[in-house]
Amino acid sequence: MATLEESIDTLWERRGELSAGDGEAVAAVDEAIALLDRGEVRVAEVDERSGEVVVHEWLKRAILLTFQLAQMSTIELGPFEFADKLPLKRDYAAHGVRVVPGASARRGAFLDRGVVLMPSYVNIGARVGRDTMVDTWATVGSCAQIGDRVHLSGGVGIGGVLEPPNAVPVVVEDDVLVGSRSMITDGARVGRGSVVGAGTILNPSIPVVDATTGEELSRGVVPPWSVAVGASRRRELPGGEFFLPCVLVLRRLAEGERHDKAALNAVLRTHGVST
Repeated sequence: MATLEESIDTLWERRGELSAGDGEAVAAVDEAIALLDRGEVRVAEVDERSGEVVVHEWLKRAILLTFQLAQMSTIELGPFEFADKLPLKRDYAAHGVRVVPGASARRGAFLDRGVVLMPSYVNIGARVGRDTMVDTWATVGSCAQIGDRVHLSGGVGIGGVLEPPNAVPVVVEDDVLVGSRSMITDGARVGRGSVVGAGTILNPSIPVVDATTGEELSRGVVPPWSVAVGASRRRELPGGEFFLPCVLVLRRLAEGERHDKAALNAVLRTHGVST
């Protein structure tokens, strides 16, 4: 693995010289993308000791290089025609993945066993964990890391973060529910077991606030085992009074409580929110 990583880093340093005809470069990059596709490596992961997200930059560089080295080709699927540089994933059934017509994932994305893709899209470098549902018209952007037993509801947008190579991608940890039409972008993070209410916008510029104390907990990070919803805060600015977006943590859940749907719906209904 170290040898391949070194090869990718060397290719990156001389990327201005590379072309699609460079067979050695193409082979090295393809090997890295194949490892991503099989889930043997991942672009980013949460360090268990520090709790921080660690980015494996060489894999991002491999993805960027594959766009540079790949050539356009025509893909025909029944009556549909596409023109793209990257192939789609294949052999879903053999890997225990259910894919409904209208869904697609690029090669270089990893889908673990039990994943269900409704008509949706998963981009290269993304990782979708075991028994996760990617619901209708949801998108999982490049390099996003989605945990096990997650539900990305209809129309959810998980943003891609590919450049620069050291940029932290979106991380949605295990056992999370993201409500319909929410947008989680630009390296934001949702902690394990949390519920994000419908229509919530979360990115590193959005403050996450404790609804009980008014304390700003973070920016762009929903704590584990929380019920969080989109909201706004009144702010006095030189140009007048404005309402700027924030995310409110309405309640902290006991571990496993997210799966009590009746209790969860009661909490959300109290605040006029749905999933």
